[in-house]
Amino acid sequence: MSTEHEHNPEQPATETGPDAATPETPRTPEQVMQAATARIAELEAELAEMKDRWIRSEAENANVRARARRDADDARQYAVQKFATDVVEAAENLKRGIDSLPPPSDDLPAIVVKVREGLEGVERSFTGILERNGIKKEDPVGKPFDPNLHQAMQEQESDAHKPGTVMQAWTACWTLHGRLLKPAMVVVAKAPPVEIASNAA
Repeated sequence: MSTEHEHNPEQPATETGPDAATPETPRTPEQVMQAATARIAELEAELAEMKDRWIRSEAENANVRARARRDADDARQYAVQKFATDVVEAAENLKRGIDSLPPPSDDLPAIVVKVREGLEGVERSFTGILERNGIKKEDPVGKPFDPNLHQAMQEQESDAHKPGTVMQAWTACWTLHGRLLKPAMVVVAKAPPVEIASNAA
């Protein structure tokens, strides 16, 4: 016995629920072209953004590498700074030893002359070795006073020197690859009182 709602196997079932497939509306060639153009523009914008990020990243990496090289160079160049300062002290002690000897004269004993000549030869050789290793000695006498390189121990009136000129150096200026190791201790010339009064007038 059959009922009114008995399913007929030959009759295809139809989907009437919310999940029923909706056939896609055919698009015109113009619509297809517009969609393709929009997608190309979108991809080009993404590519430009990625390229910009890559360029910035490469620039930052280059800066990091440059800083690392500078730091490494500085570390190598100035790692011996403490040792260089001690060597400079030894060089100055040698110079003070030479200066303590009697000045050259005809009546000096031959042994004193030979000692002085020997020590002066050692000093020249020692200074040459230091210069080849970046340690440079500079005589500031006659040069303008430079607070970055000189330490003024006193001022002295002088008619023979321009005011502000180093007229005497107690010690030399020493640098390591251009960086100050030890400032020169100097006497700086100043104008005598008469000149100051005339300038004031």
